[in-house]
Amino acid sequence: MKTLKKIGIAIVVIAVLAVAAFLILRKSEKPQMKYKTAEIHRGSIVNTVTATGTIEPIVQVEVGTQVSGIINHIYVDYNSVVKKGEVIAELDKTTLEADLASSSATLQSNKTEYEYQEKNFLRIKGLHEKKMVSDTDYETAEYQYNKAKSSYEKSQSDITKARQNLEYATIYSPIDGVVIDRAVEEGQTVAASFNTPTLFTIANDLRQMRVIADVDEADIGGVVEGQQATFTVDAFPEDVFKGSVTQVRLQPTTESNVVTYEVVVDAPNPDLKLKPGLTANLTIYTMQKDSVLLVPLKALRFQPENAPEPVADSANPRARVLWMQSPQGLQPVNVTTGDNDGIFAEITGDIKEGDKVVTGVDIGVASISDGQGEANPFMPSPPGARKNAKK
Repeated sequence: MKTLKKIGIAIVVIAVLAVAAFLILRKSEKPQMKYKTAEIHRGSIVNTVTATGTIEPIVQVEVGTQVSGIINHIYVDYNSVVKKGEVIAELDKTTLEADLASSSATLQSNKTEYEYQEKNFLRIKGLHEKKMVSDTDYETAEYQYNKAKSSYEKSQSDITKARQNLEYATIYSPIDGVVIDRAVEEGQTVAASFNTPTLFTIANDLRQMRVIADVDEADIGGVVEGQQATFTVDAFPEDVFKGSVTQVRLQPTTESNVVTYEVVVDAPNPDLKLKPGLTANLTIYTMQKDSVLLVPLKALRFQPENAPEPVADSANPRARVLWMQSPQGLQPVNVTTGDNDGIFAEITGDIKEGDKVVTGVDIGVASISDGQGEANPFMPSPPGARKNAKK
């Protein structure tokens, strides 16, 4: 029993001594203030806007027909290269030719009637002036003449329309380009009663394409014509295509309470990799500056404790203060900021590349042993410390 009591007392004494040693060693450790610094460097600063768009030809024409009928011949197919004025399809002309023949016959008949009524009217008019015919006969002759004249003029209009409809039965390419869509087959009937049916879609030049992108309203303020852009497509994920903003359309589009604006980016396509309808992942460079002095934004926000806050140039809204280390302590330097990308800011002033500025405070603990004395037995050893001690 006495032995157990002695052992308990010994354990308590050892624990007290250990705690006392820990407190003494802990008091001998003192905090050491260090400043985090960053080096002023020269580099590029970029701001971008991302959007998704669709590849389209710059000029795309839908070719239709103004007359109804049956497609008699089709001379082109998908991907056919066509020239302006080239015949690409023909409708059946049987009915249209019959209409033209009927109009021509009617015109000839009305012309004969008109010529007769004109001569008769002139004769009656002369007799009426000599008081040799009654007013009724004169008025009747004048009426017949005007009626024949009206019918003749209508026949002229009808035959012009019939000729034009016959010409419309032959479909020509309106531009030089490539057929990217064919919506009809030979033997198919097309009706042009209420709207013009589309037969073909022709793209002007697939070597010159464009991207129509939807840019969010939060980003559209920074997008202007002339800015450079790059984009990728899923068909060629390793290729980066280049272009520039050619138009910022003012018409907004609202979908699910999200407002977007269409931005047009030209997309040169000399190797014909880009195809109409591909989805483009677009990056627009709204700001890009190269070879400028850069400093981290956190350096512009740093202010030492208990240090008088230096006064920046109030006349310059971009005036800021940086803190630099020197043998005399921290020294403020007035600079002027430019654009930033959210991480770095452009600066100018009495500062040069390679200068180090303070970005924050790093408080560490310095050991009195400096790695050569006894280590605190209650603190974990760094990796490899026990191995070195055994050696």
